[in-house]
Amino acid sequence: MNDHNKDSIKQSVKDVFFQPKVLVVDDEVRIQKACQRLLTEEGCDVEIAENGIIGLEKIDQTHFDIVLLDLMMPGMSGVDVLKKVKSRHPDTVVIVITGYATLEHSIETMKTGAFDFLSKPFSPQELRVVISKAIEFLRTLQDIATEKSRMRVMINTLNNGVLTTDNQKRVALANPAFLKMIGCKKNSVIGQHVSGIIKDERLLEMIDHAISQSEDTFAEITDEISFTPDSEEEKIIGVRCIPFRDRLNRNLGSVTVFHDITSLKRVDQLKSEFVSMVAHEIKSPLNSILMQLNVMLDGLAGELTEKQTEILSRSCDRIKSLTNLSSELLDLSKIESGLINQDREELNLVELIQGQVDLHAEKARQHSIELEMSAEETDIPMLGNRINIEEVVSNLISNAIRYSPDGGRIFVTARAKKDSLMISVQDTGLGIPQAELPNIFDRFFRVKNEKTRFINGTGLGLTIVKKIVEAHHGTIEVDSEEGKGTCFSIFFPKSEYKI
Repeated sequence: MNDHNKDSIKQSVKDVFFQPKVLVVDDEVRIQKACQRLLTEEGCDVEIAENGIIGLEKIDQTHFDIVLLDLMMPGMSGVDVLKKVKSRHPDTVVIVITGYATLEHSIETMKTGAFDFLSKPFSPQELRVVISKAIEFLRTLQDIATEKSRMRVMINTLNNGVLTTDNQKRVALANPAFLKMIGCKKNSVIGQHVSGIIKDERLLEMIDHAISQSEDTFAEITDEISFTPDSEEEKIIGVRCIPFRDRLNRNLGSVTVFHDITSLKRVDQLKSEFVSMVAHEIKSPLNSILMQLNVMLDGLAGELTEKQTEILSRSCDRIKSLTNLSSELLDLSKIESGLINQDREELNLVELIQGQVDLHAEKARQHSIELEMSAEETDIPMLGNRINIEEVVSNLISNAIRYSPDGGRIFVTARAKKDSLMISVQDTGLGIPQAELPNIFDRFFRVKNEKTRFINGTGLGLTIVKKIVEAHHGTIEVDSEEGKGTCFSIFFPKSEYKI
């Protein structure tokens, strides 16, 4: 017998956070003493019971992690003891000790709830092996219970509401924040059908949609729903619902997260009113000026000299820049308020990026810029908002075109890495000075030098790109060398919500 086998129980005991308590229930003194001596040496806390009645009395007084139980004893049989132990203490591991003549009975007891069995006579090593297995099983149960407890505490202390259901739409988890949001005063709703606690038809429809999605579809359903709990003001709740699946992609149920956006909506309302006022007071006059300038440029107000045409054209470009600035400010305010449209669906990144490359191809050709797209696969799935991700890719490509000299090259790449999805846009353009790189995502920041001062822009494009990427739980990196070009790399998490 080697040292590894001798230390098997000791090692298992070290791996758990408690000293295993073992009860040996057997009418043979020889078995009692042998088991007690060996298991005590291995680090277990061991007690003895001469029969089933005494054993049950001890179990009622003290919790035992493991019970070694002889089937054939005078008085109460081991089978009866087993049934009572499992009914009172279902987490206790029971190992049956039996003679060869009752092997079939021991198998039947395993169906009743026994963990394993030892056939008499058994060796010390056989006892070590079965006890080690039992301790490993207890450790697994402990890890599961600890993780469930940790998760329950974390979810119950969240300010956001959380509701999970099984695939029959029965409540599996509902934290206090959720119950308060919907005005539910029940102490426990676990096991109830969602229709018994939720009255909002739209929310029930979202949960039903999430659960009924086919295996080849994975979409996040989002909406804003108004609730009016008893004696309270109306609350506006942002709701996000997704299916919950196992590793075989089977629907196990749904997970729904609730975020109170009442205050944000009120602020957004004020912002919207302000922006609407600014749009009316500024954009309307700008558009009128732009129309008048276009009339003059078209020669309808008289013939223009070459110098006059140049000045008016430059004025038109400036006014268009101001119009774009107001639009981008509106987009940015929506993103920062958390109210940008976040309906998400499973996207094919390759198809989405190719669409943007095709869209900008003509503009690239006008400047003799070679615009290429490459991907290692034809289908790279991602869970995201189509309009937002298209805006990110479009912004980076248009920046690359603007800051690349005629005859340059732009490479757009999509790649699925081990734990993320990557989009990169690389150009052979002007590049960014190293000292300016930390500031390029700041709002209104633009690199200004002799080469860039004639390039129009608002200084908000990269700010918006970063905000959208972060809203999708992604990151963006930039690598640039002045005079050689720039590469923007975006990393998104893979669209896998599985256990």
